[in-house]
Amino acid sequence: MKNLQGIIRKCLNNTTTQFDRLGYVANNFANYSTTGYKNVRFEQMLQEDGYLTGAIRTNYSQGSMHITSNPYDVAIDGEGLIPVVSPEGEIQYTRDGSFKKGKDGYLMTNDDWIVGEGIKIPTNSYKLTIKPDGTVTSMPSANDPEQVIGKIPLVQFANYEGLAQGTNNKMKATQDSGDAVLVKNHSALAQNTLEMANINVFDSVSDMLRINASMIASMRLVKVADDMYNKSINLREG
Repeated sequence: MKNLQGIIRKCLNNTTTQFDRLGYVANNFANYSTTGYKNVRFEQMLQEDGYLTGAIRTNYSQGSMHITSNPYDVAIDGEGLIPVVSPEGEIQYTRDGSFKKGKDGYLMTNDDWIVGEGIKIPTNSYKLTIKPDGTVTSMPSANDPEQVIGKIPLVQFANYEGLAQGTNNKMKATQDSGDAVLVKNHSALAQNTLEMANINVFDSVSDMLRINASMIASMRLVKVADDMYNKSINLREG
């Protein structure tokens, strides 16, 4: 009886763990077209007692680059994140460089977070240039010289795995990640470019099919063990 109860508990636990893993795979698939999105995976581990457990890992590898016609778009070529500030003053970090000229002329994310310490684009800006080191310049007219109006900062962390999921494709620093460290003398930013999500659609579909099959098998085993458990009870009562 106890062995049957143990089998049922393990099957239910393992099915729940597989369901959690399926949720992360489905979320990755849904974010295939999200700029700068990083693949989040649920790594399963089988414990000595037969129970499944898992750990959440984020893959920070580079996504493919896509050329755009928007001068506010910027991609990071290599490691690093861009700090952005919410309307309430909270600092988070992103690789989604699909920026815009927002309220009061500031360079902002699509959900209205200010980029860096605040880069105000002049009303009469004829041409905006974002240089590889993050320096942002503006030309009032075709015949005027460039004027430096700010700089997009790039930061790195000692432990990227320690970052926590933030708001709308952003990350938050934690004690495990360590503090953000400003990167100096780099040439990692590319204007008129966006980094695509590092999601492999075919791998995601394959994972979803395999996990679904595993969940079905586990539930069938639960049904068999439950039937045996009920029959053993009936025999004892008879």
